[in-house]
Amino acid sequence: MDEEREDLDRPMLRPADEFVPLLESNAPVMQRLLEKAKRAAASDATILLTGESGTGKDALAHQIHRWSARAECPFVTVNCTGHSEHLLESELFGHMRGAFNGANNDQPGRLEAAHGGSILLDEISDLSVPLQTKLLHFIKQQSFERMGSENAITVDARIIAASSHDLVSEVKASRFREDLYYRLGVITLRVPALRERKGDILPLATRMLAGATVRNHRPGLRLPPEASSALLRYRWPGNIRELRNVIERAVVLCPSDVVTPEYLPDIGSDRSQASSTTAALSPRLDDIEREQIIRVMAESPTLESAAHKLGINVVTLWRRRKRYRLDSTPHLLKD
Repeated sequence: MDEEREDLDRPMLRPADEFVPLLESNAPVMQRLLEKAKRAAASDATILLTGESGTGKDALAHQIHRWSARAECPFVTVNCTGHSEHLLESELFGHMRGAFNGANNDQPGRLEAAHGGSILLDEISDLSVPLQTKLLHFIKQQSFERMGSENAITVDARIIAASSHDLVSEVKASRFREDLYYRLGVITLRVPALRERKGDILPLATRMLAGATVRNHRPGLRLPPEASSALLRYRWPGNIRELRNVIERAVVLCPSDVVTPEYLPDIGSDRSQASSTTAALSPRLDDIEREQIIRVMAESPTLESAAHKLGINVVTLWRRRKRYRLDSTPHLLKD
């Protein structure tokens, strides 16, 4: 837990081009969303972002913060997925020395770090009911207690929550508090799927290609018309995240100066066949990602710099290292 706690305490590095999918969209559905988000940003109301996984909810949250009067103050992200309840409570609210085994020092939480600014609670549906109750209290009172303390701490932080799951269904199944749902959803913004904004696919792909060619030392690589057509025909169930991964894979594997369709998803078949094709590619995609992480980590002096080069935050990189069993990699001795 100490190693995970240490990585959670590191700053979240956000790649500069993360906001491009939203800021440069010409799709009417996105333009309406951005207009509504800009109006919402001018208030201090809590905001709930909904939409499929990979659509860019985190990027929109960050942009709302940048549009708000809190822009000069911190923007903090907490991912509610993949942590034990104990660790997540410590991450959110902090803890006092002796609050649990291994708590050797007082530790402020993410809410305190967000004072004056905004905090994104990503995948809020995964928050346990006890933590939902504690979060509800904070939203009502703007105060909370660290683990192991009875002293209230007052924090001014704007709550932005995001979920790729249907919270109404979670409420009906008694997995999510109804009162918290209404507190979070004062303003609800739905981020559309990539297939709903097809006009953005090629501009996004072009920009992602430019970034991937720099990261992978492949200058001059381009998308020919047949590859562009393939991208437009595909339904993109994984949305912007899947598009980014597909472009990265093509840049790594394509031996020529153009990305030919064979290095893109097989979109010539129906959706079920495409899904089967994507599933069949998964082991190879995992191998590619593992090799890329190994290469970037070998070239980087710190975990933060490696995460920045990969376009992810340090918590995500830490999880990928665990997934690919790279914890004993001899470089990055002080991560």
